[in-house]
Amino acid sequence: MTARPVVAPPEPWAFPAPQEHLLPNGVRLLLHDLPGQYVLSLRVVVPSPVAAEPAGQEGIGSMTARLLDEGTSEAGSEEFAERMERIGMVLGAGVSDGGLVVDVDVPQAHLAAAADLVRAALADPVFPEAEVRRILRTRLAEIEQERASSAHRASREFSRTLWEAADRAALPVAGTAATVGALTREDVVAHHARVVGPRGATVVLAGDLAGVPALEVLTGSLGSWTSGTQDAPAPSLAPVPAADRVRLVVVDRPGSVQSEIVVGCPGPDRSLASGWAPHPVLSFLVGGSPGARLDAVLREEKGYTYGMRSVFRPRVAGGMFLASGSVRTEVTAEATGLVVDILDRARDGFTPAELRSGVDFIAKTAPGRYATADAVADESGSLALEGLAPDFTTRNLEAVRALTLEDLDAAYRRTVTGEWTAVVVGDAAAVVPGLSERLGVPVTTVDL
Repeated sequence: MTARPVVAPPEPWAFPAPQEHLLPNGVRLLLHDLPGQYVLSLRVVVPSPVAAEPAGQEGIGSMTARLLDEGTSEAGSEEFAERMERIGMVLGAGVSDGGLVVDVDVPQAHLAAAADLVRAALADPVFPEAEVRRILRTRLAEIEQERASSAHRASREFSRTLWEAADRAALPVAGTAATVGALTREDVVAHHARVVGPRGATVVLAGDLAGVPALEVLTGSLGSWTSGTQDAPAPSLAPVPAADRVRLVVVDRPGSVQSEIVVGCPGPDRSLASGWAPHPVLSFLVGGSPGARLDAVLREEKGYTYGMRSVFRPRVAGGMFLASGSVRTEVTAEATGLVVDILDRARDGFTPAELRSGVDFIAKTAPGRYATADAVADESGSLALEGLAPDFTTRNLEAVRALTLEDLDAAYRRTVTGEWTAVVVGDAAAVVPGLSERLGVPVTTVDL
């Protein structure tokens, strides 16, 4: 009889280390060589916090990003799209709280053509009037769709309740109907000139670079990107919590058969002095799997939900911790109370078995999470935007493996003080009485 093989513990894993270069225009270049990844992933990140958007123009950064591939002085909108299609290139652009992110995937053989198209899109977009109007209309329609989604509506109300009204974090990154509806082509052109340029930018390239003259190609393309009008990037500041954030808001959705619940509080970013390592483990243990504390009660024991999740969500500066999910209308009050109780009881501490489960999951699944070129490029670009070193992910995983129960408990208690901001999207007539009684706090009701 053949003996079963011995299963050995996995070897320690490290995030792929990049080669770092400086392009002629001062742009930082990070090259991650990943053998076998023949579709290359290119990222360009430009620090430009959305908090620096002019008052009344919130969302202009997102609109500008969406318009970058709508034509340049060299190629109109249709021709630009045709050039991308000919080389199998996929381009996307968006804005996070910290800045602009352009992401490109392209076959290895067409890197040079793709990089030059990216340079043209960043340096010389023409923002055709018709395309500007189309993108703005699309965003306005998108806002209406988000309003119809309980999860989106809850997220928007949560941010508006958690942060000071004057803080940019209280509004959606892509703006509101009022701010987007007031934008013009001239606003977009001025924003691009002010914000989008090589100053402070980082380019990341990940994939199989064997035989690819990546440094030469990128020096001749993105290394020649210039802007004479770009302002110095503004520093990212942590959002300010609202003075009255500890409360419950119900967004009335008459006739709704289920309620969306969000409970949370301010949280840290990944550069906090005490270390980021405990926080992904805590997310997993509290609400990161069907066996986590939230689902063990609300899904497995009570059958109230298909899933309740929790997460520490870092920003470039500051962040938030939240738990969210949907439940049946008739159990909304009890479910919301259970969420708060579970989150509060976690302050009493975690168990050795939980520690081992959480550490194993975060540390041992890392190779799978970063198995592709686009995942490596995304992480490397995020680190650059957050001002973190390229070896941060490796060092953080080492810290995860070394976590103790004391580390875990202390990190949770530092953030989770029991002062909760809660939002429920549902039928107010059906849920408000029970919520007031169950939670013992005033309930504010707002329209959908």
